[in-house]
Amino acid sequence: MRVIVRHIIPLILVFVCSQSYAQILPNLGGQRTGSATLVFLKNDASSRSVGMGGANITLRNDGFSTFTNPAAATTFKNANISASNFFIGNGLNQSFFSTILPWQKVNTNILFTVNNLSSGKQEVRTEFQPEGTGEYFYVTNTAIGLGIAKELSDQFSLGLKLKYIYESMAQYKSHSVAADLGFLYSLDFRELSFAVVVSNFGGSSQVNGDHQEVTFSTGANSSPDKYPLPTTFKLGISMLAIDKDDHKVIAAVQLYHPNDNSENLRFGLEYEYRKLLSVRLGYIMGRKTYKIPTFGVGYKARIGHNPLRIDYAIVPSTTIGLQHSIGLSLSLHKAEERK
Repeated sequence: MRVIVRHIIPLILVFVCSQSYAQILPNLGGQRTGSATLVFLKNDASSRSVGMGGANITLRNDGFSTFTNPAAATTFKNANISASNFFIGNGLNQSFFSTILPWQKVNTNILFTVNNLSSGKQEVRTEFQPEGTGEYFYVTNTAIGLGIAKELSDQFSLGLKLKYIYESMAQYKSHSVAADLGFLYSLDFRELSFAVVVSNFGGSSQVNGDHQEVTFSTGANSSPDKYPLPTTFKLGISMLAIDKDDHKVIAAVQLYHPNDNSENLRFGLEYEYRKLLSVRLGYIMGRKTYKIPTFGVGYKARIGHNPLRIDYAIVPSTTIGLQHSIGLSLSLHKAEERK
């Protein structure tokens, strides 16, 4: 029975997910661009992951696994607090905060996240006043998540996170609910890991508020409509490619299948020196706006006896330019756990 729980059931789950995702999310290509709303939910909250091109769902000991793959949060045996900021461009900033709280009695970690995007002050423009009316509006998107991550065996873990999503855009508001579901299967050989994640699974979202219907020459009316959430299926694998003395290299590959854009592959490398300094490279294959590799660095420090990870990454985009991400992750260790 233990053999079935530890090995056979996890493999069946991974196989079923990988075989059925094409039926849930048909591969229609880039013509789906712009067909979903609340796309801020897809922006990577992990600076470590950003530097590796978004190949993130199998990364272990990452405080931002609450965003990338809730199942990977089981690697934390102590409380963790993480925060990051993603500088998107054109005044857009997205902040992310998360906590991981171990519940040792039931071998489960409790996850809490806050994901917020702010547009800053934007000018109101109309057809007859394209330079601005003198009025301003703000756009705010916020997702608050609560979830669990549980180890079912030494190799297999799963995670589930539910999210309440609120959008405010001038006088328009919307409320939505979504879920993230992740699986992680790890082997003892070179930290080989397989993972499957479905992110932002939910219904449609529609903004509501006072608006004036505009009748164009075609006779069509302009009014808010319903749009699906940016559901994404991810399938990834990673391993410790090099482990020699003070040098380690992690290689990761990930299939990324969104319902609002073309399918793409993501490749990531992380070189770590003496468990202190990290350098990362990544590449996204299949996205026209990301033709240049991503880059990131990381440094491990301490606050007292508590490990602190500092990460920074840049993403060159052909449309927006350079995007930046910076993150801090603090693990709260007991004094006797110093290493």
